[in-house]
Amino acid sequence: MLHKSKKSLLGIVLFLCPFLTILAQIPVNGFYPEKNTFTIAPSYGYKSYDQFYRGSTLSEGNPAGLGEISSSIFSFYGQYAILDWLSTTVTLPYISVESEDGELDPIQNVDQVDGVQDLGIFLKARILEKKFDNSSKISLGGASGMTFPVGNYEGAGVLSLGNEATTVNGSAIFQYSTPIKIFSEIQLGYSLRNSDNFDIPNAMLYSAKIGYHNEFLYLHARLDIQDSMSGLDIGTPEFGAAGGAAVLPETEVDFTNLSFDFYVPVYKNSIGVSAGYGTTLDGRNYNKESAISFGLVYTAR
Repeated sequence: MLHKSKKSLLGIVLFLCPFLTILAQIPVNGFYPEKNTFTIAPSYGYKSYDQFYRGSTLSEGNPAGLGEISSSIFSFYGQYAILDWLSTTVTLPYISVESEDGELDPIQNVDQVDGVQDLGIFLKARILEKKFDNSSKISLGGASGMTFPVGNYEGAGVLSLGNEATTVNGSAIFQYSTPIKIFSEIQLGYSLRNSDNFDIPNAMLYSAKIGYHNEFLYLHARLDIQDSMSGLDIGTPEFGAAGGAAVLPETEVDFTNLSFDFYVPVYKNSIGVSAGYGTTLDGRNYNKESAISFGLVYTAR
């Protein structure tokens, strides 16, 4: 039973805190579940901000003077292990974003927007695994996938659900596990973005993680970085001339986010609960926000 419990725990891919928005990060990690393992994880997240990076300068409020902006995110995550080394992942969020002061979005002329955002489909494969005599292990894998809008939302404006982009993402994943169940992980990726309505910059993606797991608990701390390759800076003459809030998806969005997540199995190694907290450490044309999330995780094989 203990052996199965550990395998079940490692086979679960937690749906990360919604603070790690679908701006860029690829929702996969360096664990590879057993063949035919199926996981679903609905979750709820809440985030808010009343500070914003105009260019690289942190300022109070947001570009359109809407006061504090909050978002509620209901997310669905599903994963199926096709083989021991190959799995597929699907994500779909429903988002509600509003101005807490009731101020109207300058483009959409509303103080609240809600709807389905982007569907994400990803494939992850383990390329190499090496086990050592002291029970430590290294693995190298890769992931690729696509996200695309499925809701009829408006990409322009401050209260937008997304940027209307179809993205093609790819990443390399390196993980090292120690005999005492502490692990570290690095991801390096790239995101190609395309939109019929906006010239959205592509971006480099970086992620570093350290965590611990046993049969009773999984937890990690994670640092996520996005570095856009080009784009406008909010508040500059070029931004105003291009259309201001109407071209927000064309800004250079960079960020450094720190998050903490944990998972605890609660019933027969197949049902568990997850929770997370995240905050922005630095950014460019990005929200200075914090977020919490809670979720249920069900795994079957």
